Amino acid sequence: MRRKSQFVRRRLLLWAAAVIFVTALAACGTERHVNTNTASGMHIAMITDAGNITDHGFNQTAYEVCSNWADINDIPFAYYMPEQDSDEARNASIDQAAAEGANIIILPGYVFASAIVTQPERYPEIKFVALDVSAEDIIDKGGKEGVHEANVYCCTYQEEISGYMAGYAAVKSGYRHLGFLGGMSVPAVKRYGYGYLQGIDDAAVQLGIAECVEVEYLYGGQFYGDENITDTMDTWYQTMGVEVVFACGGKIYTSAAEAAARAGGKVIGVDSDQQPVIDGAYGQGITVTSAMKGLSSTINRVLTGIRDGNWAQFAGKIENLGIVTDNADENYVQLPIRTTQWTGGFKEKDYRALVKELYTGRITVSDEISAMPATTVHVTDHGSIQ
Repeated sequence: MRRKSQFVRRRLLLWAAAVIFVTALAACGTERHVNTNTASGMHIAMITDAGNITDHGFNQTAYEVCSNWADINDIPFAYYMPEQDSDEARNASIDQAAAEGANIIILPGYVFASAIVTQPERYPEIKFVALDVSAEDIIDKGGKEGVHEANVYCCTYQEEISGYMAGYAAVKSGYRHLGFLGGMSVPAVKRYGYGYLQGIDDAAVQLGIAECVEVEYLYGGQFYGDENITDTMDTWYQTMGVEVVFACGGKIYTSAAEAAARAGGKVIGVDSDQQPVIDGAYGQGITVTSAMKGLSSTINRVLTGIRDGNWAQFAGKIENLGIVTDNADENYVQLPIRTTQWTGGFKEKDYRALVKELYTGRITVSDEISAMPATTVHVTDHGSIQ
């Protein structure tokens, strides 16, 4: 099992300083004042789902946010990478983190549902923060309906809304032949994809061009690109005339971006702002926007709440996070304002207006994933490659 820690040296220095300070107090007979700041007892760990912290997705975002928060607040932090992609390996990483003193464990991704069923009861002194783990995920792994443990907080994200905004922006920006390349057909990816279709359809209908807009829809069957998927993307861009592909799922974007670079096509990123990564690797200007989840906002909010003694706000809850304000900068589902390619057809002010309409309910996006949404634009469902 692999472990990375950033604070060994600093902790030794702090220990040495503490010994000197306590000795001095004892010699002078001075009254000791114990630091009661809740932060002084925090020890954060993060477990990757199975990948590493350079996956340009959930693992990397969670790692960077946890590491940054821990640095700023002078809190010990370590991350752990399971030896394999299995519930047993993830639980073993949790066991190791617990043995090494972690009392807050961040779990990024739905694959940790099994851990949430079994581990909190084993470690009641540890606070578990499970990101993108739903009640349905927990029930599927044999858990009870809902989360009842006082040491667990779970949240999911309204991916359908950020997918909607990405599709809406793409059509308003002038794209008429669009694609969706999902990783695996799991609920979060489907919500992204079905929201994307709804956004495309609404924008096309508003512009009166629904008959001119078409969408190719496909799952790769995995969360990484490969030669077969890249070949399919080459066909989409070069033969079928697809202009932009929403690449949704881990590193599957590599196949779309590689093909887009050869054909002068475009890509839409997912989960976090992927423009720096995709454009940096495949060429400036490839990334139109990214359909983002507020992973950073969630982790910062929960860790700050724990530090300030407000864990009760999170204990035992499963929250579904989305649009919480009409301010586009403060929601849990967003497009990146700094890196989105604003156009004459869709400016930043248009995006902010769209967010307000979503917040007030003038625009609604269905989260239903039992069937592909009905659309006026033509959608071709290509199934799954794997």
